[in-house]
Amino acid sequence: MIELLRQIRWFSGLDEASLQTVQQVIEPMTFSAGSVLCHEGEVGDRMFILSCGDVAVLKSVEEGDPIEVTVLHRGDIAGEMGLFGDRCRTATLRAQTECEVWALGYDAFEALLEREPTIARALLTYMSAHLARETSTVAKLRAGDEETGLRVAFFSASPYRNQLYKSHNVHGFAMHFFPVPLSPDTAPLATGFPVVVASANDCFNSQVIEALHALGVGMIALRCAGYNNVDLEACERLGISVARVPAYSPYAVAEHAVALMMALNRRTHRAHIRIRDSNFSLDGLVGFDMHGKTAGVIGTGKIGACTLEILHGFGCKVLAHSRTPKQDLIHRLGVRYVELEELLESSDVISLHCALTPDTYHLIDKHAISKMKPGVMLINTARGGLVDTEALLEGLKSGQVGYAGLDVYEEEAKYFYRDFSDSYIDDDTLARLTTFGNVMVTGHQGSLTQDAQVNIVETTIGNIREYELGKRGEDLTNSVSAS
Repeated sequence: MIELLRQIRWFSGLDEASLQTVQQVIEPMTFSAGSVLCHEGEVGDRMFILSCGDVAVLKSVEEGDPIEVTVLHRGDIAGEMGLFGDRCRTATLRAQTECEVWALGYDAFEALLEREPTIARALLTYMSAHLARETSTVAKLRAGDEETGLRVAFFSASPYRNQLYKSHNVHGFAMHFFPVPLSPDTAPLATGFPVVVASANDCFNSQVIEALHALGVGMIALRCAGYNNVDLEACERLGISVARVPAYSPYAVAEHAVALMMALNRRTHRAHIRIRDSNFSLDGLVGFDMHGKTAGVIGTGKIGACTLEILHGFGCKVLAHSRTPKQDLIHRLGVRYVELEELLESSDVISLHCALTPDTYHLIDKHAISKMKPGVMLINTARGGLVDTEALLEGLKSGQVGYAGLDVYEEEAKYFYRDFSDSYIDDDTLARLTTFGNVMVTGHQGSLTQDAQVNIVETTIGNIREYELGKRGEDLTNSVSAS
């Protein structure tokens, strides 16, 4: 025990006699794998020193199960603030393996300080460095002595993306991947990271922006095209640069939109389930020819243009609505740009590909649906907020909407990219949507192709590299600003 105490920063400056005194007041404890040493939020009055084994540090988040933010090993300490009275635990400690822990309680520690001045001085030395850190976990994240590259924190991280970022990390960034979404609860994980990478479903409201600024974050690198979830005015006020990925693979999203169309039209999702049950009946699987039908596309940026290309190839009559008509699409594909009302009234299939702005929020509402052809097919692979989901449900129930294919959902941030198969969905609206046989919901996977993901990763890394080289704000190639 004495040898291990010498390796711990709290006690490294003590002489042999003082170390033996400390040893006398430490209580050895043994925990089996899976046992909880302490729970987050409970009052604790002792510090833990890990003698052997591994202990996971778990932090609660607003939604879902607690996340593992680090693992403690031999010589690590936790719960040291409990030595200063009854304090609420800031994390849950759970044994990953059978482990031995030494516990130092408040009363024993207080008596130790009174009769051993050298221990008190060692404590003050340690605490002076510790004050800048909220927890021992954050301390470890901030230390990073072995890292020399720019430190980058990834939120909403997924294994398939993490590996891509690592393999394309040609500039030697020190990348840390957190599986949780960015929110007011998880923002402290960004301590010591000048750059934060996150997605369209992460929270960047003024509260989070101010928290990131206080933690020293200077850049937000969005790994998506949309930025409606970012308080850009707060970023500009606090000097945080924001960059995005303006284009990755418009083909990926367009092709996914058409895949939803075809699956709904020919009921391939239902047919697949039937065949798995050895049911080869064709009842209820009748579709329609896309050839000759009128397809309306709202938003003709790169993704909308690709969608029009595919639909034109099917032999559809193509209509479009956009703030800026594209002459190329008019001349090459015969696209006819019309007012929104005419598109709604004339289209058999409607596909959304516009940005979410205050003007387009709930663009598809009760009024818009009432203008559509009875039995219309509605596809949304853009942003969930474009569609008033309650109005869509009413349209589905009345038959006004005959099919709905959704890769996005207005409240998706709570659910998408996460596994709820062992729990339940408490969003009644989303749950109701999934009960309709003429509805397909996918988990925002439109850009989930190898080509698109590589483009996203390379652009994101390029944006971060520009920041590392000194570019800020609008000087960044893919900058986003409030103006």
